Amino acid sequence: MIQIRRVFTHLEEIRHEFGPVADVPLLRGAIGAVLTNPFAGRYEPDILPMMDALQDVGLDMAQRLLKAMAVPAERIETYGKGAIVGAAGELEHGALWHVPGGYAMRELLGWKGDRNAYAKGQAEEKTGQPANALSIVPSTKKVGGPGAALDVPLTHINASYVRSHFDAIEVRVPGAPSADEIVFILAMTTGPRIHARVGGLKAADISQWNGLR
Repeated sequence: MIQIRRVFTHLEEIRHEFGPVADVPLLRGAIGAVLTNPFAGRYEPDILPMMDALQDVGLDMAQRLLKAMAVPAERIETYGKGAIVGAAGELEHGALWHVPGGYAMRELLGWKGDRNAYAKGQAEEKTGQPANALSIVPSTKKVGGPGAALDVPLTHINASYVRSHFDAIEVRVPGAPSADEIVFILAMTTGPRIHARVGGLKAADISQWNGLR
């Protein structure tokens, strides 16, 4: 069911945005895997088996992205995910990425919950210590042709309402997806926007108990 044609990695280092040069540049990374869509060109009522089949893909991509960024997991402060579905597929095929993609990053960064409970629609409890990726991973998806771009949303790993970390990264894989393919994407960064200064909840004010989804 899982046939990967390409894996694409994107890295960028931001030193300033027309203001003072940062002491430590912001590192942003994304990875996209181009897979054959087994449901392309037809309607399949039961697509959940592919969600299970994608679990190992998510884990591998999360590990590859962190390795490419060449920073320890403790440096990661935001994450996001997304999917671009080829024209012969449907938007719901991109939604298959929610559990295998999101929870792969959360577990890599130290989350201690039960992804299987979430996959079954059960309520999730916040567990672990601060910096355990308590916040749900933001997501977006679209149907698009080869070279289509997707703005993948990014939020703080422990509290989605940390305003300084609201961000997005544009991801596109040249030549993909073909009509019968899907591009599944993961993204992470090492900090807030380079010149964030619009107030709101600060990352330093997050505690184990006040993290907001």
